[in-house]
Amino acid sequence: MKLRTDDFDYFLPESLIAQTPVPQRTHSRLMVVGESTIEDSYFYHLDQWLRPHDLLILNNTQVLKARLFGKKDSGGKVECLVERVSSPHRALVHFRASHAPKPGSLVYFDHDVALTVTQRVEDLFEVEFVRLSQNSPQDFFVWMEQDGVLPLPPYIDRSQDLQDIERYQTVYAQVPGAIAAPTAGLHFDEELFERLREKGVAVAHVTLHVGAGTFAPVKVDFVEQHVMHKEWYFIPEDTIQAIKHCQERGGRVIAVGTTSMRALESGALNKELQAGSQETDIFITPGFEFKVIDMLVTNFHLPRSTLLMLVSAFSGLKRMRRAYQHAIDQKYRFFSYGDAMLLTRGQDQ
Repeated sequence: MKLRTDDFDYFLPESLIAQTPVPQRTHSRLMVVGESTIEDSYFYHLDQWLRPHDLLILNNTQVLKARLFGKKDSGGKVECLVERVSSPHRALVHFRASHAPKPGSLVYFDHDVALTVTQRVEDLFEVEFVRLSQNSPQDFFVWMEQDGVLPLPPYIDRSQDLQDIERYQTVYAQVPGAIAAPTAGLHFDEELFERLREKGVAVAHVTLHVGAGTFAPVKVDFVEQHVMHKEWYFIPEDTIQAIKHCQERGGRVIAVGTTSMRALESGALNKELQAGSQETDIFITPGFEFKVIDMLVTNFHLPRSTLLMLVSAFSGLKRMRRAYQHAIDQKYRFFSYGDAMLLTRGQDQ
């Protein structure tokens, strides 16, 4: 039976969309969804729901200040969103302008920086970084850090402020490359990690650079017709070994965020989990056979989104409908700066 996109729709009061983070990271709420139970807790109690020998998988990507503002040769304004940096001087970007720049043209920015448009790649543009003077930033990374703005999600109806520079970034972010935060990780702080270590919960890392496609709505009627966006990920060999060690000792592998899950399940598509890096366009929908992940820490996801389909595949569509309705009734905060869930793997009852 074909899954309809409408099956993953729900009504969300706008007042429940979190516009700012809670004052302290771990003070967000935590909904623990079991096979037939829903329990309300707080994120600072996460250690009470985990066991010795469990393993948390964290996505250590770092959000870039990837939104920049310039102008074309004609003087027309251009907004540039850097989707992926493929080398220090080459990237794929989104342009928002009255007319899209043409291949071969230049787009100009402050501090003597220009981008040469080399070609169009589907809905993106490949560009080359150009220094127009010796005082220009050295490359994309230096330029974005100097002049860029954090690309807050489209449902946050305000401009970036100083708070976002710290809070729209996990405390363990290490590898620059994302244009959206792996938001399930925003709830952790060092004090909570220390309590988890004391309990015997281990931590390992993957990297998946979150792209703008994470916010793209599914516009087709049937789920199978949707074309998934691509994202780059890396799984270190020591993470593979940590997972094996966890499983040998009877622990549970717990993905912190859908991005960690997508990286690991992509690496296991050929049955045995593989270390290394590559692109993935994995589309996890109900019926998917999970090979690695036992539990999932995740925020609440947009209606009709691929991530709502993913969590429904993991825990069951009926279970997710009950959980989301409970969250709305109990006035949980939704999306990037919102509250979290702890999900177990299961099938619909």
